[in-house]
Formats: sequence, structure tokens, C-alpha cells
Amino acid sequence: MSQDTPINVKLLLIGNSSVGKSSLLLRFSDQQWLPEDETSATIGVDFRVHKMDVKGKKVKLSIWDTAGQERFRTITSSYYRGAQGIILVYDVANRESFDALPRWYSELETYVSDSVVKIVVGNKVDKEYSRQVPTAEAQAFADRMDSSFVEASAKTAVGVREAFRTVVERIIDTPALWGDTKAVGPRKAKTRDGPAAAPVQPMPGTIELSGGEEALAAGGCSC
Repeated sequence: MSQDTPINVKLLLIGNSSVGKSSLLLRFSDQQWLPEDETSATIGVDFRVHKMDVKGKKVKLSIWDTAGQERFRTITSSYYRGAQGIILVYDVANRESFDALPRWYSELETYVSDSVVKIVVGNKVDKEYSRQVPTAEAQAFADRMDSSFVEASAKTAVGVREAFRTVVERIIDTPALWGDTKAVGPRKAKTRDGPAAAPVQPMPGTIELSGGEEALAAGGCSC
């Protein structure tokens, strides 16, 4: 690979609805933040491209922001394909969003390889006065899951760039992830009875991964 050729990296943001996934993405990509009353929930998936230099290498990030609502899970599961990094987001002021993380990890066991880099991000630390999840507890959980951990605030920008840079650096340190596409291929989807699940047909208006990144329009909304 030429030194001037960027490394293509696909990141996926997952987590419960309203934890601020889209706000984190908007802050990272556009250095913007929208108040909660000016945002709406992500429908299906959102997508942005961001370029950065990491460890002397040019990196082109394709960042996928998925809907957290349960009714969209069968749609967004197809977007795990080819992901090298997973950002699991919870709200430090919402205990339920943190307690849901094991379920999200269980989903990862179905759709991505063990080698995929994972980071747990505790968003909304600007709401310290209403914190429900202690930092030490979240750090211990991330350690058990062999994941990095960062607390951040899309509102104040604290920890946002660190979160994205941390996961990209770990990917760069694992050449098999970006030098061999087989290393990040999806696992065969499982059902409770064992056989692979049938392919899910997307709802009208959603974005198909097979359509290519060129077909996606950049935009941001809060999830």
C-alpha cells in the first residue's frame, strides 16, 4: 500500500436510543452540537466520512450511526458487515442504557469477528449532577469485555476526539483488520434453534449497504 493511499476504516456506533450517538458523530465530524429539543431520533442508519492522520498514516473513516430503537434492530444488523471498530455508547445519567450494554455485546458476538476493536463510551458527562453510572464501574465492565473506555460529552466536546482516535489507533495497531478483509467478516447469524436466520428485507426508505457509500447523503440527527 502506497504511503499516500488512505487506509479505509469502518466504524459503527451502537447503543440504546437517546444516548447521544448522533450527537457524538456530529461533534466529531463537524464540530457542532444541537440541543436535544432540536434533534430527532435516527431512522435506520446515518453515515459520514471523515479523514484524519493517525500514527503517520492517512485514514479515511466511514462512520455508521445506527438507530437504537428495538424496531430497527433487524434493519441495522446488516450494517455490521465489514466493521473494524465498534463504539458502544451509553448515557452516564441513564442507568438503563448502561445495563443494556451486555445485550449489545451479545449482538456483536453474532455479527462481527472477535478481532474487531471495541470501545465503551460514557456520553453526557456534562450531566455530572445526575450521574447514575460511576466511572470505576464502567471502566471495570469495559476491562472485562476487552474494550477501551472513554467518558465524553458531545455538548462540551470533552473526550469525543479521544474516543474516536483511541479506537482508530487500536485498528491501525492491528494490520489484519485493514489488510485482510476476511478478518472482519460477519459471523453467520444465529437463531435460538441454531440455523442461520433468513436475510432481512429493509424497510422502504432505508439505506442498503450493497448500494455503495456513494449513494449515502451526509447528515446528522440525534439518536
